[in-house]
Formats: sequence, C-alpha cells, structure tokens
Amino acid sequence: MEKEKNKSGQEEMVGFALIIIIVAIIMLVFLGFSLRSPQKATVESYEVESFIQSFLQYTTACENNVEKLSIQKLIFSCNNKELCTSGENSCNVLKSDLTNILSESWKIGADRPVKGYELSIKTDQNQTIMELKNGETTANSKGAVQEFFRSNTLINIIFKAYY
Repeated sequence: MEKEKNKSGQEEMVGFALIIIIVAIIMLVFLGFSLRSPQKATVESYEVESFIQSFLQYTTACENNVEKLSIQKLIFSCNNKELCTSGENSCNVLKSDLTNILSESWKIGADRPVKGYELSIKTDQNQTIMELKNGETTANSKGAVQEFFRSNTLINIIFKAYY
C-alpha cells in the first residue's frame, strides 16, 4: 500500500513538472512574438496636426514690451520685421527655436520611421516667412496645413513628415 502511495505521489510530481514545462514553453512563444512585432513604420496625420498646434503655443525668449512671445505671435513679428526688446531679430529667434523644436520632435535617420521633414510658413501673398527642411524627401508623407489671421494677414503653416 505504501508503494502505491509513493508511486501516485511521484506521478503527481511528474505531471506537475510537465505542466510547468508546457506553460514555460507557451510563455516563451508569446514573448518571442511580442519582441518580433514591427516598429511603428508610418507617421499618422493626427501627429502632424497636433505637432503644429503644440509648437505654435511654445513660448520663445523673444519679448515685446508686455510678454514673451509664442511662436504664433513671433511669426507675425517676423513678418512685420520687428525686433525683440533684447534687440534680436525676431526672424532669427523664430528660425533658431523652430530648428530646435523640429530636431528634437522629429528624429530622422535611415533606422527611424521619419526620413525627413519640411516646414514652410507663408503669407497669403505667397511670401515665404520661413522654410526649414531636413533629411530626405520620399514618396510617402503625411502633412498638415494650419492657417490663421492677424491684422488682415493670413499665415499658412505647411508641415510634411516623410517616412
């Protein structure tokens, strides 16, 4: 009788060990699939639109007599060829800040989803206020346009991200 109890105990231990091995193999298979899932390969339209909306609200170092200017206000200041209270050219501050924002927000490279980008800021008379490009231009892109008025001047911001 005692031998039968030992045998059934051994069988239960072997069965338990098999269950643990099967569960471990299943977990390894799932882990392998999750690690092999592809990286995000494209840029979505909402990302581009949100990017434009957010960088327009960025506060720059350029001040007028009242406040520090946002990028949106700085665009109009640059268009009017105004200076910051520090004496800096508003267009130079705009270019510097936009270059920094773009390079930090849209990392480009062969091993990255984004291969390049273009940012163009123009008036309704098709005058170019600012144009910034980086990386390569590909056949695949997502873009967005943002328009806004101030003092009877229409400003168009066109941004394209190439992937």
